[in-house]
Amino acid sequence: MVRHDCSDFLWAVRAARELHSDACRTKQRFEDQRSQIALCTCSTSSSASSNPSSLSSPPPGRMASVQPLFLTASIIFFLFISSAHAHAVPRLTFPLESPGRPITLFNLPDVSNTTTLLLSNDEETLYIGARDAILSLKISKTGSLELSKKIDWSPTETELRECIMKGTNEMDCANFVRVLQVLNSTHMFACGTFAFGPRCSYISSEDFSLSSSAGEKHEEGRGRCPYNPYNKHTAITVGGELYTATVADFRGNRPVISRHLSEGDRVDMKLDDTPGWLEDPTFISSAYIPSEEKVYFFFSEMGREYDFIERFTVSRVAQVCTSDVGGQRTLQRRWTTFTKAQLLCQARDELPYNVLQDMSTLWPAEGASEDETLFYGIFSSQWSVNSGRSAVCAFSLRDVKDVFGGNYKTLNRDTLRWSSRMQEKIANPGECGLHNSSDNVLRFVKEHFLADKSVSPANQGLALVSGDQRYTNLVAQRVKGANGREYTVLYLLTESGFLHKAVLAGGGAHIVEEIQVLREPQRVTNLLLSISKGVVFVGSSEGVASVPLSACALYRSCAECVLARDPFCAWDSTRRVCAHVSAVTDQAVQDVDGGNVLKVCKNFTTLNPRGRSVTTTVSHSEVVSVSLKEVVRLRCRTLSQLATLHWERSGAELSPDIYIKEHGVLSFLATPTTLGSYRCQATENGFTQTLCLYEVRQKEDPSLQPISTSSTSSTFSTSSTLSPAPARETTPREKTETKPTTQTSASTLIPAVTQAPAHGSKHMLQHESSASYLKELVAVSVLLAMCVCALLLLVAYDLRKTYHSRTAPHLSSHDSDQEREVLQGESPHPEKQSSEKSPHPPNTGVSNGSNVYLPNTPI
Repeated sequence: MVRHDCSDFLWAVRAARELHSDACRTKQRFEDQRSQIALCTCSTSSSASSNPSSLSSPPPGRMASVQPLFLTASIIFFLFISSAHAHAVPRLTFPLESPGRPITLFNLPDVSNTTTLLLSNDEETLYIGARDAILSLKISKTGSLELSKKIDWSPTETELRECIMKGTNEMDCANFVRVLQVLNSTHMFACGTFAFGPRCSYISSEDFSLSSSAGEKHEEGRGRCPYNPYNKHTAITVGGELYTATVADFRGNRPVISRHLSEGDRVDMKLDDTPGWLEDPTFISSAYIPSEEKVYFFFSEMGREYDFIERFTVSRVAQVCTSDVGGQRTLQRRWTTFTKAQLLCQARDELPYNVLQDMSTLWPAEGASEDETLFYGIFSSQWSVNSGRSAVCAFSLRDVKDVFGGNYKTLNRDTLRWSSRMQEKIANPGECGLHNSSDNVLRFVKEHFLADKSVSPANQGLALVSGDQRYTNLVAQRVKGANGREYTVLYLLTESGFLHKAVLAGGGAHIVEEIQVLREPQRVTNLLLSISKGVVFVGSSEGVASVPLSACALYRSCAECVLARDPFCAWDSTRRVCAHVSAVTDQAVQDVDGGNVLKVCKNFTTLNPRGRSVTTTVSHSEVVSVSLKEVVRLRCRTLSQLATLHWERSGAELSPDIYIKEHGVLSFLATPTTLGSYRCQATENGFTQTLCLYEVRQKEDPSLQPISTSSTSSTFSTSSTLSPAPARETTPREKTETKPTTQTSASTLIPAVTQAPAHGSKHMLQHESSASYLKELVAVSVLLAMCVCALLLLVAYDLRKTYHSRTAPHLSSHDSDQEREVLQGESPHPEKQSSEKSPHPPNTGVSNGSNVYLPNTPI
């Protein structure tokens, strides 16, 4: 019984490992911890480990008993997950309509939802599919857009009424153009939702007008375009044929990957309707690889091979051959080359990012093999631990081909369950030319279309992990730097409407900047990159935004130009400007990998922070006049979010008990000891530069002036003060109440600077009549309590002394002399007594309240 339960538990452990880390990647770590969590004997564990095949599937009828064990194993697995990725943070942020990073927005008052974009082959024209319209825009040299022609394409009133009668929102019953492709040199092909009744049409490239085919104005759009404008899909044209991945019914329950517009002996193709080929997919993107003669489709779907979890999403890559024409008897007009594999975007010992959001193809460098093609994808996670974040993974074409060339899982049509067991491999699924194979081979292909292995990321790691936001779209580009090396630049759009420009260099991702392009968060269908024009086009409901790829003129010093780590920009040592790499004719200074200013800018002494005419030497400070007991706030801001701000005074650190530093603002209370000079510095990548200098002085007030030196001018020095040290440490209240005897300047010695104040640097002085004097109040209260206690002690001591004097015996000096003589056995001298003048009246020898006799004296 114990051994049977242990077998169930070990299977659950194996299932959890396969789910999260593809079995072998976290095997060693999990095995090391299994000794601490095992619920069965060591011998049973050893026997089970020696026979891994016994763990591939649970015993029949044991799923109910295995589920609690699986949950236990999953929880244990989560406990050992530790994230090792630093979230990338944009260095610069440019809000909408920032003067330093302007963008161009094209929109028309009567056109909306300009989301489908298509670039002509010469990149001189941009075609836009919008709501009830198709636009042709001319692209200028600067990337701005100008309307050339417009096609109105909307459904009839009858079609609109029928759409509304079906229970559809009236706003969604318009014609949203979702497919826009170039077929050949004379025509384009467009498809729209057309009031939930998809229609397609040809467009003449010569006069940009709708043209009919075979005498019909519109063609059936089912299987080419989605019914719902919000459904995701993908389309691509190859050799005048249209390859699409979408849904083929009104409710969106029939996903299909198909080929259309085939002519001659070629026929239109679609995916077989047999269950298991597609499992509730969300289509994302597609790409054509000429050397392979294959079209690759990227999508997410339910991972039915993980039958121990309900609704587990996986990301897929699927392939079909363009030469496929279907089988002769089996799979007629159906794909015979369709295969799919899992895309695993996961770092070691972490939960996977399993939901694909977008995919972009980065073609290899000139002269390189086509196997070097990379597919960059944005992935999100269905796990709450990664909620709100995104990861970018790159997959190489070589790895995809290796997985498709390996083994395949077997689908049991009766139980719809997958198994890794393959009795005999009689064909290579996915291989082009299978349409001429026998029925036996085609039946084998029909049951073996899911690759056994997953496609792992290139370099076995994540290219980028967002910090606290989710990416929705991306495009990738290769850029050659000043050193001749090629860098990968990614343009990623966030859900909040910001475009991130990230460069993959130096062993990680560096986000150069983020630019706001949308006023309101919204869904964007795609981004489009124009390398010749140097812009990225973003289509949205607000219009089409044209964003320049770089803005090198922003950086006005060698330091800023190098710290940006932008492969487009380099410091021109001759003209002493930051310019595009292609425009630098002489020595170009650039360090994309490290951004080491001290190394590459050592020959340039002018370090002008952006927006300020400043050198490394500052000749004066910005004077700030304040009154005592006034709250002073000095502002210091750097545009770089990667820089660390540091405040100092005369080269010394500022005590947190007196100064408050928050968001680049230094706040403190103006007292004679806090007057003086302050410097704000920014440190980034080991390089430090002074941003601003302040000299805080007391306002001219003859009735109250701080104690200070006799000099009115100040220079930086290593000494902190010139005023003599007081004999004792005074409280803040005593300091503020001390009245000076001379009228001089600030008491602290202002550090000498050789750097001019930054132009445009701001300070803020805020007079607060209700300022808090908590520390002074506490000090005064303590002193008052001490004084009261001392006074009470003095009064008590005086009362005690008075009481003691009333109760103790009192002897005169005369009596004392007599007593001494008696004790010594001598008789008193009457003559001596009579000759001495007693200051007291005659004493009877009896004191009030005492006995006649003295103690210890014989009677």
